[in-house]
Amino acid sequence: MLAEGLKNAVTPPMKPVLVDTHCHFNFEAFAPDRDALWEDARAHGVTRLINPAVDLESGAQALALSARHDGVYMAAGVHPNYTADYMPALLDAIVEQAAQPKCVAIGEIGLDYHWDFSPKAQQWRAFEDQLSLAARLGLPVIIHNREATEDVLSILSAWRATVPESQRERLGVLHSFSASPESAERALALGFYLGFSGPITYKKADDLRRVAARTPLDRLLIETDAPYLTPHPHRGERNTPAYVRYVAERLAALHDLPFEVMAQRTTQNAERLFRLSAS
Repeated sequence: MLAEGLKNAVTPPMKPVLVDTHCHFNFEAFAPDRDALWEDARAHGVTRLINPAVDLESGAQALALSARHDGVYMAAGVHPNYTADYMPALLDAIVEQAAQPKCVAIGEIGLDYHWDFSPKAQQWRAFEDQLSLAARLGLPVIIHNREATEDVLSILSAWRATVPESQRERLGVLHSFSASPESAERALALGFYLGFSGPITYKKADDLRRVAARTPLDRLLIETDAPYLTPHPHRGERNTPAYVRYVAERLAALHDLPFEVMAQRTTQNAERLFRLSAS
């Protein structure tokens, strides 16, 4: 399912429009100059941003930012590294956040076996419960996966079978994708989008670039994961939403397309998956 043939007959937009589909804009790293950074991002063509929660508190912060800024949206959920104290009763609070008009997804949720912040059993319980919630609410999911690819894909495969047919075109995205080509094939076959971030610009990321180059244009999303994963040539600095442009530029080169076309395609994908209004 990895693509060839989607390069044809796309008319570039007059001005490139970008969507950063994953930015932790509520994090303390942005406290000193958050408003100025959003204005800078908009000046660089970033018209919309999705701020995923990592827990209930960050979800409330993300909601507040979405109310304050045009073009800023959020996702509600509990990140696997924050699930040590997870209880199903927390789902009620997630539902409240998800009911707000600018909540466009459940996330970021998933599994993380790199850190030892939460037992695997707790991570699984929270992941499966939030997947079920997303299906019930009709929202896509934003998936975190770190060193847990086989389990993540197995859980997503089983979950997909429970999702109504009408919802399977908007299942979600594997954010900041970094797994193998075979894993990419499996995720795409299930119906997921793949999100790419700063690492595709890194010198030694040839394997990841090969995956990105073979991903169909209608399944590509761009993101920063700011303040982390800063792309070249700013690696080592704080990442910002404006830097999503570097990801789009690298994807355009990998697909042998003009930057304007890649911007258009990834923006259309974000609008379709998250039901964002057209810019």
